[in-house]
Amino acid sequence: MTTDITIIGAGLGGLTLARVLHLHGIASTVYEAEASPAARAQGGLLDIHDDNGQLAVRAAGLTEEFEALVLQGRQALRILDRDGSVLLDKADDGTGGRPEVQRAELRRMLLDSLPAGTVRWGRKAAGVRALGAGRHEVAFADGTTAATGLLVGADGAWSRVRPLLSAATPRYTGTSSVETYLFDADTRHLAAAKAVGGGSMMAPSPGAEIFAHRESGDTLHTYVLLTRTRDWFAAVDFTDPAAARARIAAQFDGWAPELTALITEGDTAPLLRPHYTLPIGHRWDRVAGVTLLGDAAHLTAPNGEGANLAMLDGAELGQALAAHPGDTEAALAAYERAMFPRGAEAASEGAHMHELLNRDDTPRALIAAFLDAGPAS
Repeated sequence: MTTDITIIGAGLGGLTLARVLHLHGIASTVYEAEASPAARAQGGLLDIHDDNGQLAVRAAGLTEEFEALVLQGRQALRILDRDGSVLLDKADDGTGGRPEVQRAELRRMLLDSLPAGTVRWGRKAAGVRALGAGRHEVAFADGTTAATGLLVGADGAWSRVRPLLSAATPRYTGTSSVETYLFDADTRHLAAAKAVGGGSMMAPSPGAEIFAHRESGDTLHTYVLLTRTRDWFAAVDFTDPAAARARIAAQFDGWAPELTALITEGDTAPLLRPHYTLPIGHRWDRVAGVTLLGDAAHLTAPNGEGANLAMLDGAELGQALAAHPGDTEAALAAYERAMFPRGAEAASEGAHMHELLNRDDTPRALIAAFLDAGPAS
């Protein structure tokens, strides 16, 4: 098969690119390893920022659809001490500029905006190779191939496309998160629900943090962040949910029970998510016919910017291609000139947030950071 624009990865960045291209009358094909849009859970809430993610939504012509997805009141933020005392209680007054939406609904919005057949499901990229003259071939796990004049790696941290441009590989940040959900929290988990409040809640300490979101209805999504080695997490038996919950909760011995309940009362099996990052300032020399966006280009420690930057990358790449008809290389050069410093800034912010979580004055430092910039998701 031969296509002019091939996008690897149907995440938010890749889909935003396909949507912006479609608005400009440019066809593309998106290949995604997942078997279908419903093949796996898509994660929790995302705060979509007015200075990047919302710009991408506007470029995609989906502002009205996006606004219909916003969960009102979820920009509220509470910061609690480990004993449960409230250090900061910031209400959602509608001026935060970072409305919260469910990631799955945002992805569905983008999928629904594309022509039928744009996304090819169940097509996992196994490798890529240069064909010469700026063309590339993608080999898929099912034995098929696709040749293309423009290849875009929107395929995340472990991108199969990145080696065409860079030898950089993700490194472990030293911190991982463990996720769990509490359902029907306002009736079944009253103390935890009260602690979280109506939006987001953080209970930070050096090397250990409990972070929770109130998602749709009365569902609480908890992220437990621990600064531990990969070997430490490897020794936790996540195949035994009860044992894993107990092992993680033990790291918060002496904390308020309404906080540790977010771990011990979890209604889902704990899910481990190690955090990785690419080098700050990761970039590459221009290679004809290929580029990257999102985590494939500038993976960083979680700081609330990842989805926003991926969408902005996709939007700006699409706009650059539309602005340079017949000159793909000029479009890619223009896109990368803007994307590289943006990715470096986000990586620096991610590293700074990682440092804040391991300082003796973590609560005070985070309060100052969030009062200045607003909560990250």
